[in-house]
Amino acid sequence: MGGSGHSRLLKILHIDPERNWGGGEAQVLGLLAYLSRRGHRNDLLAHPHGRLFERSGHLGVKRLALVVRNDLDLRPVPALRRLIRDERYDIVHLHTKRAHALSLWLPRGPQGPKYLVTRRMDYPEAKNWYTKLLYNRRVDGVVAISRVIMNLLVEAGVEPERIRLIHSGVDPQQFYPFVAVPESAEQEAVVGTLAVLEERKGHRYLLEAAALLKRRGYKIKYLIAGDGPLRDRLQERAAALNLQDEVCFFGFVADTPGFLSQLDIFLLPSLYEGLGVAALEAMAAGKPVIASRVGGLVELVADGETGLLVAPKEVEGLAQAIARLARDKALARAMGMRGVESVRSHFSLEQMAARNEDYYYELIAESAKS
Repeated sequence: MGGSGHSRLLKILHIDPERNWGGGEAQVLGLLAYLSRRGHRNDLLAHPHGRLFERSGHLGVKRLALVVRNDLDLRPVPALRRLIRDERYDIVHLHTKRAHALSLWLPRGPQGPKYLVTRRMDYPEAKNWYTKLLYNRRVDGVVAISRVIMNLLVEAGVEPERIRLIHSGVDPQQFYPFVAVPESAEQEAVVGTLAVLEERKGHRYLLEAAALLKRRGYKIKYLIAGDGPLRDRLQERAAALNLQDEVCFFGFVADTPGFLSQLDIFLLPSLYEGLGVAALEAMAAGKPVIASRVGGLVELVADGETGLLVAPKEVEGLAQAIARLARDKALARAMGMRGVESVRSHFSLEQMAARNEDYYYELIAESAKS
């Protein structure tokens, strides 16, 4: 793994015009850092005021400003076509849906770059000519970050041989100091979640499960990190359920390892989930994960081993899973430690980046054969 047998260094253009888009930017940063260490030339086209542009400054990457208002914004196309022709890239990696839409207008040909798109979201693609054009004609390869995304693409008519499954990853090292010794058995359990506050993340079911457990006599603290459009509504719901003393809303949290260090149990009751990088971060920090049995979460959380999977929207099942791990801290700790090993073995940023690098070389080799 890691392309150690490849001697040729690559010239790669990364396109990511989103201003802020959550966990995806961490994946791009990890990929850029890995490729730079490997000696590849990386140019980055990104929003000049976005976090990716700002945070990539120390990586030795040539950064160029790119603002794309929507999928139909063609203003950047002439300059982008000139850049690709003049620089003669080996690979053009499109990291978002908006970047992918630009591929309709980018130069192609036997002497041109290989185009690659990463698909992170788990919403279905329409099965029509546009999807087939985007995925089967305008790019040479597609990275799906989970099997559920891969299956959705195939259902929409994307040719399976064009798709490569490469799970997202996290950097386990940043969590090492926070894989702490267990607290005393008498201390009340602390359950937490870290996700944008929107409907698809299922926070309302967390609150309802918390209210149910309170009525049953459990003393548990709930820490909710993240911001989003539902914050006011969720706070009002917590108050209506008489959870003012049990639930704390943190808002946006910059220090993810520090936040996770406060928890005994991590909860992600999503209704949909492309993969669930927040669950990987919690596993890297040694926390057992209770998650919905949806999307890519079933690929990350080994039910009964590194955490517990429950049906989405199922308040009783969620409450039972929380109660089980809150009562049995030894079990929770054992699950957390198995999660640490799972991330180190299968879901590190280094592994994710190395697999992308290998895919670059495969696409170039295929072109040389044809």
